[in-house]
Amino acid sequence: MTNKLSQSLEDYLEIIYNKISENKTVKAIDISRQLNVSRASVTEALNKLSEKGYISYEKYGDIVINELGIKKAKEIVLRHRELSLFLKNLGVDDVEADETACKIEHIISNNIQKRIIAFNKFCKNNPDFKF
Repeated sequence: MTNKLSQSLEDYLEIIYNKISENKTVKAIDISRQLNVSRASVTEALNKLSEKGYISYEKYGDIVINELGIKKAKEIVLRHRELSLFLKNLGVDDVEADETACKIEHIISNNIQKRIIAFNKFCKNNPDFKF
């Protein structure tokens, strides 16, 4: 079992976590529709996440995220949220900030992430600060 996930698997885990947080259940078809990918692609990704120990999945059943999966998903969601907020603090509109954050979240280093979080805190504590 390894904690390293590809960008694609991180996206799947993030979607699973968010959907379970919203609805309490998620099925492969829900992910297929959201990502606009085939059910076969979703099944392959779910099997990989299951093999890595992040979820429990049986074909046609609900997807269950376990403690390891929740921990990893929360890391991914935090990176996404902080990057999106950072871009918004720079004046980027909501849609572009969210789309760009989704791309950057997979490659950002911990050092840069910490600095972005610090910058976001600075902006929150200094609402009159402008560039």
